[in-house]
Amino acid sequence: MSQTQTQEINAKNQENDVREIDLGDLFSFYFSKIIWIIIAFVVGAVIAGVITKFAITPKYTATSTMYMVSSSTGSVVDLTDLNLGTSLSSDYIELIKTRPIVESVIEDLDLDYDYKTVLGMMNISVVTGTRIIKIAITSEDPEEAMMMANRFAEKTEIQIPLLMDTPKPNIAEQAILPTTKSSPSLTRNVLIGALICLVLMLIVLTVMYLMDDTLKSAEDVEKYFGVMPLTTIPEGKIEGLESTDDRSGKGRRLKVGKKRSSRSRRK
Repeated sequence: MSQTQTQEINAKNQENDVREIDLGDLFSFYFSKIIWIIIAFVVGAVIAGVITKFAITPKYTATSTMYMVSSSTGSVVDLTDLNLGTSLSSDYIELIKTRPIVESVIEDLDLDYDYKTVLGMMNISVVTGTRIIKIAITSEDPEEAMMMANRFAEKTEIQIPLLMDTPKPNIAEQAILPTTKSSPSLTRNVLIGALICLVLMLIVLTVMYLMDDTLKSAEDVEKYFGVMPLTTIPEGKIEGLESTDDRSGKGRRLKVGKKRSSRSRRK
């Protein structure tokens, strides 16, 4: 065999080793396993729902609202006050998170938390286009969340003017006792769990599809070997055709036809 022929054979073998993914075949394979895909989706949803319902402690969020503009002269709010409130909103947020205010709230309510833990429970935001600040506290105890949100508003009303030498902000709305949990979301977790299991099942099926290198049709033979088969043999048993061993053990013989019943032999 010449070197050129050897190179051609090696190149052909390398081409055969690289398997192209036929999306049509892949989706057909998915469709043939649709029962397993549905089962994976349902199982993922059930597992996520059970974990969310029984293994995750629900949390509640209480929110107090503050208005950051107050009259600097007594009873009239002028344009200077409005501009001041707008420009200092970010400063207010950072000052509310300062250690003196946070630790004073911990001490007043006798909380079993440290400074970093309380910061993790807080979410302070400015309502877009306004001078309104919302102080939200999330806790596993709804009453504790309400008390902390209100105490932060009270401390902010007292401490901010001392720190910034500005008119004090006003408490627009006190936090109320939350009656519905803010997290976790059962619907969201169930959907996420179902999608995760669905993706995992599709990955497994895709790997099975890629590892299956059996030839299933004449087109596969032509694709991998470059020749068209002359004929194909259908799968399944041919009725009335059976193979039996010869008594002499020298070979096998085919016996065609149905066996006669014992009643017919007696006759």
